[in-house]
Amino acid sequence: QVQLVQSGGGLVQAGGSLRLACHAFGRTFDTHMMGWFRQAPGRVQDFVASVTWSGGSTNYADSVKGRFTLSGDNAKDTVYLQMNNLKPEEPAVYYCAARLISSTEYAFWGQGTQVTVSS
Repeated sequence: QVQLVQSGGGLVQAGGSLRLACHAFGRTFDTHMMGWFRQAPGRVQDFVASVTWSGGSTNYADSVKGRFTLSGDNAKDTVYLQMNNLKPEEPAVYYCAARLISSTEYAFWGQGTQVTVSS
């Protein structure tokens, strides 16, 4: 069983930066892919970024490439999403998630954290 606990988020001005953290309880990094998603009010959930620790493969949505960086600290079982140059259209609830590398479905989700961007 994997439990994900998120921290970070909050209010930032457009162009500013925030860092989200996702702590994974239960050894996950060597068997799971970690992902970040976001959902704005009235919109579908969007993929933001993901990482496969075993292979070091990181993927980003086109809309965040060059501005968001996903990193991790294996010793702390924590992944981070550094978000720079946030845009006014990016406020949403951000979720971290985990899935087995062999699976296509994210089975474990964090509680979500609100990111608000003021223009």
